[in-house]
Amino acid sequence: MKLPTFRLLLWALLFLLGLAPVVSPAAAQGEGRIVVLEISGPVTPAMQNYFERGIARAEEEASAVLIVLDTPGGSVDVTLAIVQRFRGARVPVILYVAPNGAQAASAGSVLMAAAHANGMAPETVVGAATPISLDGTDIPETAQLKAIEDLKATMRSLTTRRGEDAVALAEAMIEEARAITASEALEVGFIDAVAVDAPDLLVQLDGLTVDVDGQPMTLALAGVETSDVAMSALETILHALANPTIVGFLLAIAIPAILIELQSPGGWVAGFIGVISLVAALYGLGQLPVNWFGLALVAVAFVLLLMEAVSPAFGGLGIVGGITLVAGMLVLFNANDAPAFARLSVGNAIAISLPSALFFLYVATLAMRTRRQQPRTGQEGLIGQIGRVRTPLAPGG
Repeated sequence: MKLPTFRLLLWALLFLLGLAPVVSPAAAQGEGRIVVLEISGPVTPAMQNYFERGIARAEEEASAVLIVLDTPGGSVDVTLAIVQRFRGARVPVILYVAPNGAQAASAGSVLMAAAHANGMAPETVVGAATPISLDGTDIPETAQLKAIEDLKATMRSLTTRRGEDAVALAEAMIEEARAITASEALEVGFIDAVAVDAPDLLVQLDGLTVDVDGQPMTLALAGVETSDVAMSALETILHALANPTIVGFLLAIAIPAILIELQSPGGWVAGFIGVISLVAALYGLGQLPVNWFGLALVAVAFVLLLMEAVSPAFGGLGIVGGITLVAGMLVLFNANDAPAFARLSVGNAIAISLPSALFFLYVATLAMRTRRQQPRTGQEGLIGQIGRVRTPLAPGG
C-alpha cells in the first residue's frame, strides 16, 4: 500500500469516527419513545419541578420529551432556571403550544426559544415578554433597562441559530412587548412547524437536526411510542396556588379562623385550619404580582368585623368591614399592569368576601355570647344560685 493511499484511508476512517456521535444518537432515537408533559397556567416553581422530573425520566428511558404548553407567563427567575434545564438536557426538548387558542405569552416565549425544537397549533399566540415588577407595576427606569437588556441577550443567544429575522422578533418581544400568531412565527423562523395536534407536530419535525448538549442530533419522531407523565398531587396543588381566586379564598378562611382561635383559645380546629390556609395563601402570593397594601386592607377588614362582634355597633362596623374586605381583595390582586392571570374580578372578590365576612360575624358573635354566659359548672357556676339548707346552721343563717 502506497503511503498517500494509506493516509487517505486513515483520514477517511477518522472522518467516519468523527461522525459517530452524530449518527449514533439519531439511530438511538428511532428505538426509543417520547415522554409527553402537558400543562397550562402561569410559570411557577411547581411547573419547573414538573419539567425537571419529566426531562430526567426521558433521559433515563426515552429519546425525547414533548411539552404541550399553554401559559400566560410568570416568574423570570423560574423561567431562566427552566431554560437552563432545557439547554442542559441530554435528550431533545420539544415544546408545542396547544390547543387552539392557547398562548406562550411573556415567559412562555422565552421557553419556546429555549426548546430544541418547537411548534404551535393554529390560532395560538407567542410573545409580549416585557418584564414587570413583582407587584405588577412598572420597574424603575434603570432597573427596567437592565432587565430588558438581560432578557434580550438571553433571547439572542437562544434564537441566533434561527436567523436574523427570528432574533429581531425575539428582541421585539422583550423591548416592545410584541406578540405574533403561529403563522407569523413560522414565517420568520421563530418556530419549526404549525401543527394541528401533537402527532402532526412529530411527523413534521421528523428528520430535523438539532443541537442537544453540544452535539448535533437528527430527530426520528414519526411513529415513535409516546408516554404521558402527569403532574404529581403536590405539584398540582402548588401550581393551582398561582390562581388569585384560590389564594383569595384561602385568605378569607385563614385570617378569620386565626382570629377566632385567638378570641376563644382552647380548641385547635380553627387555629389549625387558619395556619394551614395562611401558609398556602402566602405561598400563592409569592407566585403572583400582588400589591401588599391589599393584604393589609384584608387584615383591617377582619379586625373591623371582630369589633362588630364584640361591641354593640349595630352593624356599622360590619358593613365597613365587608366593604374593606372586598376593596382589599381587589387592591391585592389588581396591581397596575398586572397580567390577566393575576387579576381578580369584582364578582369573584364579592363572592369570596361577603360569605366569609358573614360567617366570621356569626361565629365570632356566638363565641362572644358563650364567653359572656354564666358558667354552669365548677365553683364559678354556683355564684348567684339559690341553695337549700338541709341541716341546721350553726350559729345561724
